[in-house]
Amino acid sequence: MHIANDSKNGLDSLVIPGGESTTLLKLLESGGFLDRLRDFVSTKPTLGTCAGAILMATVVDNPPQPSLGVLDIHVQRNGYGRQIDSTIEIASTQKLDGPPLELVFIRAPKIIGTGPGVEVLATRRGEPVLVRQGKMLAATFHPELSIESRVHKCLLAMARSQ
Repeated sequence: MHIANDSKNGLDSLVIPGGESTTLLKLLESGGFLDRLRDFVSTKPTLGTCAGAILMATVVDNPPQPSLGVLDIHVQRNGYGRQIDSTIEIASTQKLDGPPLELVFIRAPKIIGTGPGVEVLATRRGEPVLVRQGKMLAATFHPELSIESRVHKCLLAMARSQ
């Protein structure tokens, strides 16, 4: 997990990376870090990618699992298939300036529902793949695996505007 400075903890933003959400959740719970992370994410700019998006979601299916419950989205784990179904695609962006966005999907979750305060920033085949709610961003893909930097620049802009 990469954490970038509040006066209390020296942090002003956070990236919750991809990986295995069940394992991340178990580590957070066993280390007593889950509640502190939930508090931080609720107040500071945070980007969750793939498993990070799962951890931020309010509802998780396939199978159901606990989460931080801070971002009003409903996600389906492995919603686009298993490892063999991983792919790279190009998708339109509704809110990010520039050309279509490269999306790297690896056992990606699918956003199957969004709450009223969630803004869809990019879609793939009509389905949300990048969303924002307040100071939180979630991507069902891996922007760090692309030369594309707009998703990370969006997080940095939110951190600078605090």
